[in-house]
Amino acid sequence: MSRNENSTNKNKNINKKRKKKKSVGFKILMGFLVLLLALMAIGGGYFYGLFAKLDNVKLDNKDLGISSDDEFSKYGNYKDIKNIALFGVDTEDGGTGRSDSMMIATIDPINNKLKVTSLMRDSYVNIEGHGMDKLNHAYAFGGPQLAIKTINENFGLNVEDFATVNFSSLPIIIDILGGLDLEINNEELQYINGYIDSLNGLEGTSAAHISNSGKQHIDGIQALAYSRIRYTSGGDFERTERHRLVLSALFEKLSATPSSSYPSILNSLVPHVQTNLTTGTILSLGTKVLGVGNGNLVQDRFPRDGNCEGTTINGIYYLSYDIDTTIKQVRDYIFNDK
Repeated sequence: MSRNENSTNKNKNINKKRKKKKSVGFKILMGFLVLLLALMAIGGGYFYGLFAKLDNVKLDNKDLGISSDDEFSKYGNYKDIKNIALFGVDTEDGGTGRSDSMMIATIDPINNKLKVTSLMRDSYVNIEGHGMDKLNHAYAFGGPQLAIKTINENFGLNVEDFATVNFSSLPIIIDILGGLDLEINNEELQYINGYIDSLNGLEGTSAAHISNSGKQHIDGIQALAYSRIRYTSGGDFERTERHRLVLSALFEKLSATPSSSYPSILNSLVPHVQTNLTTGTILSLGTKVLGVGNGNLVQDRFPRDGNCEGTTINGIYYLSYDIDTTIKQVRDYIFNDK
């Protein structure tokens, strides 16, 4: 069977799947940004009340796989740059779930930028206690603790904090914001309506089909469908690019959202967030994020093209990569703004 025939058959089978696919990557960072952006609009007192709804957990900071300060000292004011791991997980049946998508949110006050780093979930990495496996399996094996440690050890980072958002927040927030404008190409158009039908059946919604390619105004279910498209020619690379495109559209829409809408957004979102960040830390980070204009949101993906390749091991697909080159590239991007 050809690749195109296989892709077509997969698309036809979408509506037959009875289980929910709950994870979406870009909603994670969107959720965290909403929390931070709300600070200016609604004030500390209300914000503190909302944080009672957060699922707050503690991490063992001594077991996060962070290299010594000597490894980072060459990057100057690296301690002023804040990195936060952002996870979207499939928590079906109450389990921990795999992190279907992983991003690093970097608040960089030195260069006045908010950076988004997407990590390829199929990256072939060493997971402590489990050997070589896919990056997204680390969360299922050991929750955020092991997932962060795996990221730090395999991508050369110093992440100490995280936020995880579950499946149900994305359509809610997008619909509260009045939808998004996105460009949908001809190849994506072949698949998106199958996902829309599947989600309508699972969620009891009635989102419309997308009839034409080009710029479209889409609602929450349509955005979720767009994010789940897997079978375009670019595979997971294009899927993470779609995540980043929606993220940019969300960030722009949030920047233009009246402050009166923030309480409604937050009340819908906060119950779906798990994090180790304290209320005080989030409020402090919020003041920094609010100082970064929407034009200063920059994005990248690692491993980068040219330093990785798909490989099949024991019948399973992995993305192998040059770890030393990738660590240098990640650090240069995050700490040196290259």
